[in-house]
Formats: sequence, structure tokens, C-alpha cells
Amino acid sequence: MPEHRGREYHRERLREALREEIWALLEGELRDPRIGLASVNEVLLAPNGRTVEVLIAVEGDAEEARQTMEGLNAATGFIRYQIGERLRLRRSPEVIFRLDRSGGYQARVEELLKRVEKRKKRAEGKGKK
Repeated sequence: MPEHRGREYHRERLREALREEIWALLEGELRDPRIGLASVNEVLLAPNGRTVEVLIAVEGDAEEARQTMEGLNAATGFIRYQIGERLRLRRSPEVIFRLDRSGGYQARVEELLKRVEKRKKRAEGKGKK
């Protein structure tokens, strides 16, 4: 059975290069006023390499996130072209932007854990009396 370490290494390098280029485009070259303060959290490359799912974290409320995603979706063609040119790809992958809500979920889980801890402390305090 042949080993595919070289292929996996190439895919990992490509994922990292895509993340860096998309981040650079977000930081300085997209002039759409709808795009707010956003960062690239993760880039998921499809097994065939033809699509890239980019998880974006947006600072601000839900309305700012919606506007940022609108702006990014409008700029998808430009971003895809720039990626192909900069990385000299034979075939530029289709770019799909998704809002990354993991930060909100993490904050909610931390809040729930704090509540549980407070309840434990109260139960321990009542049990000692």
C-alpha cells in the first residue's frame, strides 16, 4: 500500500497558504464598507481540493456579522481570482465563507460551568452548617 505522506504534506501547506492569503486580503485589500473586523479562524480544504470552506470570526453583534458575511460573499469572485494568481494555482478552489460561532459557544459553556461551580459551593456551605 503506497504511502501518501507527500500528498498530505502538500495539502497542509496549501491550507496554510490559503489561510494566509485570505487573511491578507481581509486585512488590507477588500474595500467593501460592509466588511467589519473579521479574522480567519480555520480553512477546510475539500479532499478533491476544489472547494475551500473558510470559517470567519466577526467582532461585533449579529447585524455586523451579517453585513460582513454579505460583503465577503459579494467579494468571493475577486478573492478566488487573487488566490489563484498569488499561489499560482492551476485551478482556483471555490471559496465558501461560513460564520464561525465557536467563540460564542465557548463563552456560553464557560458561563454554565461557572454557574455549576457556584451551586456546588452553595451546597457545600449549607451542608457544613
